[in-house]
Amino acid sequence: MRQGEGEAISTVEQAIDLISVVKEIHGLNSQELNKLLRDSENFTILFVTEQGLDVKIDVEKLAGFLPLHLIAVLVSSDRDEALLRYLLCGIRILHSLCELAPRHTKLEQILLDDVKVSEQLIDLVFYVLVVLNDYRQDIHDSGPVPVLLSALVACSFYLLTGCISSQWQDLALVMVAHPKVDMFMDVACRAIHLVVRFLQNKLSVQHIEICVKSSSTTESMVNYLCQQCEASLQFLQLLCQQKPFRERILKNKELCGKGGILFLAQSILKLHAPDFAESSAIVAALSRLKAKVLSILLHLCEAESISYLDEVASSPASLDLAKSVAFEVLELLKTGLSKNPKHLSASSDRTYPMGLLQLNAMRLADIFSDDSNFRSYITVYFTEILSAIFSLSHGDFLSMWCSADLPVREEDATLYYEVFAAAGWALDSVSSLDLSNTSNLEFTFIPNSNMSQASYVHQRTSLFVKIIANLHCFVPNICEEQERNLFLHKFLGCLRMDPSKLLPSYAFITGPQKASAVQRNLRSLLSHAESLIPTFLNEDDLQLLRVFFDQLQSLMNPSEFEENRVQDDRSLGGCSSPLLRREPPNLNNRNGNLKEEMSENSAFQEEHFYVRNSHMDQADGVTRRDMMDDKDKSITPSGLKEIDRDVQNVETSGSDTSSTKGKNAVDKLAERHRENADVREDEKVETVQTEEKHRRKRKRTIMNDEQVTIMERALLDEPEMQRNTALIQSWADKLSHHGSEVTCSQLRNWLNNRKARLARLSKDARPPPEPDNAFAGKQGGPQQGQSLRAPDSPGQETTPSNTRGTRSMSRMNTSENPVAPEFVDYGAAEFVQCKPGQFIVLVDGRGQEIGKGKVHQVQGKWWGKSLEESGTCVVDVVDLKADRWVKLPYPSESTGISFEDAEKKLGVMRVMWDSNKIFML
Repeated sequence: MRQGEGEAISTVEQAIDLISVVKEIHGLNSQELNKLLRDSENFTILFVTEQGLDVKIDVEKLAGFLPLHLIAVLVSSDRDEALLRYLLCGIRILHSLCELAPRHTKLEQILLDDVKVSEQLIDLVFYVLVVLNDYRQDIHDSGPVPVLLSALVACSFYLLTGCISSQWQDLALVMVAHPKVDMFMDVACRAIHLVVRFLQNKLSVQHIEICVKSSSTTESMVNYLCQQCEASLQFLQLLCQQKPFRERILKNKELCGKGGILFLAQSILKLHAPDFAESSAIVAALSRLKAKVLSILLHLCEAESISYLDEVASSPASLDLAKSVAFEVLELLKTGLSKNPKHLSASSDRTYPMGLLQLNAMRLADIFSDDSNFRSYITVYFTEILSAIFSLSHGDFLSMWCSADLPVREEDATLYYEVFAAAGWALDSVSSLDLSNTSNLEFTFIPNSNMSQASYVHQRTSLFVKIIANLHCFVPNICEEQERNLFLHKFLGCLRMDPSKLLPSYAFITGPQKASAVQRNLRSLLSHAESLIPTFLNEDDLQLLRVFFDQLQSLMNPSEFEENRVQDDRSLGGCSSPLLRREPPNLNNRNGNLKEEMSENSAFQEEHFYVRNSHMDQADGVTRRDMMDDKDKSITPSGLKEIDRDVQNVETSGSDTSSTKGKNAVDKLAERHRENADVREDEKVETVQTEEKHRRKRKRTIMNDEQVTIMERALLDEPEMQRNTALIQSWADKLSHHGSEVTCSQLRNWLNNRKARLARLSKDARPPPEPDNAFAGKQGGPQQGQSLRAPDSPGQETTPSNTRGTRSMSRMNTSENPVAPEFVDYGAAEFVQCKPGQFIVLVDGRGQEIGKGKVHQVQGKWWGKSLEESGTCVVDVVDLKADRWVKLPYPSESTGISFEDAEKKLGVMRVMWDSNKIFML
């Protein structure tokens, strides 16, 4: 026996050792202990045992030595039911003492302030979780072990909230700082998984058949196991919401790289309770469990430091596991979407929160469908339900996806876990042969979300649109060639199937009218989606939905729709496509953000849109005008309507067989398109190399023009903002007042992407300078002034002097860069008469951004040269995008020949620049 334990035992009078004390007083809750302490002297309580013995217990010494005592028992005892029972009693006492600590200074000094005791409490929890993993052989035990172990896992977790902090951000910091945090994460996840497997066994048909014969309280037992499982999973979920803990998990190879979290998620998502379908408590508990584990996956997928999906895809085994989890997510969605909210009714007088199961599943489906490792998989297994949804009667479709109201919506809630009550129920249940005398344990649920009904419905619809946009998106340098139009083909084939098997509680349009019904539903969704921009939806998602609608409309043949005619195409997952009249143009062919391929100012119309871009896609080695084959007549102004339905402002691919007249017309439109395009990236980029390695996801627009303008101005004062977390959070809050919400992580990603993109442009995409003038445009390139035009005049070219409030973009295409390059994003800029002190953007003769700076001098002479006569001004370059060695447009031995030379000679990067190549931010 250790010295500390001997001291503890010696302090307990009447020769009662700690083991006896634990067994005797664990049934006293914090209120009862508090009453005894108030009536006591010298912090020593008088307690009467069941045998009628009067026992005096020094509570101060008990609190100080109990954690170490429990660790000693844990290490030295056999792994049996008795150990579980005793540990649960001890942890129950510790939790009651921790609850009392704020009311009693002595207890507070011991349990909360004494670093040594605090460390012992944390070690106790760690060791309990380690030991519990030795009980895996008891998975099929129908005795007391599952109940005791499930309660012990949850009670151990929540002991940490009592002895460390009830604030999750503080608890996360303490846990991450602990030297054994990786061990804790691993054993915690394994312990929760073990509890889930106990629950899974209880829900199995074979186990239920056995239990029905021996007890009528199976439902109470299953409900209790659900509660303990949910409490434990909720503990992990709330910690994962904290950035330090989440990022530490992402670095844990066992949990992420080897699939520990995925195994847990898979087990929970496979939980089913058909025999308890009438129990609203159990049905709701399983729904919340699944919603919570999906929330954990969402937090990991949305982390900003490490790509969770990239970690998962690092090995074939974990990638296969991830796909199986994705399959379970899709099955959840299919089940949820198949239920008509109008037909749902409560099965009991009391209703329980179900959690945001469907919304979280849709969020994950959005993430999976946006990743190249999962897109084809999602296409194969989810397109059938999507086609069924669009086959709904117009009234059902509108109420389901185009309404601000739903008859029933999901509600999220946090389980308020009470350690004393939970441990007591488990101890009473295993001590009683007849559970009918044990009352059901009910916990309180605290509503989580202040989300309004309209906000919930709009988020749901926006995710629906995003999933379709993701599946229809094709990025040549990222996607596999076999993915091109895969979603469109499969969708057309699945329209041939009977949708009533997937959505049995809805009405459908069948026969020849089905084609027009599908088109009408898509048209309504497009119209409704426009109202969701920018709060819930991004412009590029809406554009891709339009592309999908236009292609689908051009390929659907109403006469092909005959009832009960189903063809099986194994290559498309069971959905053939006899509806195809011709191969669709590759309108969804994209290189990066869709904003790179279309004008953000193009007018959206119900039926058709004018062509803006069909220029050469050198990344594919083919032109983007294959839909122009045999359509030379459609190039004329009167023939634009014939091709606009096939194009809708996006790129195409194919062979260049159009006539010279057609080529000139389309190239002219493409030039206008390039001049007005926009680039915003929302990928995680720490370095250019990391971006190129992990660039799998379709880039999204996260900020509107006004928000970008605000950030560009702010970056002039804070060029290294991405290193200041507090500053990023401050600006994220400010930006949210000028458009859709921008989170801290999104803004950091935008800043990192902006910096990496501009670095890549200046390093890789910029051509070497000409011998005489580094900024003269190359022969055949766009002339000065062609890269800027007013947004309210999309069809007219204007000179920079007539441009007000434009977004200036330029595409570079050099022999050194045969791959379709990125755009340069200046933010919102306008051409102005220079004034000292103004913050400006400098461009070269081709409209490419050189850098940002501040006007220094606009009149008089600069080293003997008249600024007025030369049409120049003097600027101080603050943020240089070009190489420092690049030759200046006005080189001088006095002021410098290059940017680097100017800085050396003048102390600042002060240079002369043409006034008509300067734009104010």
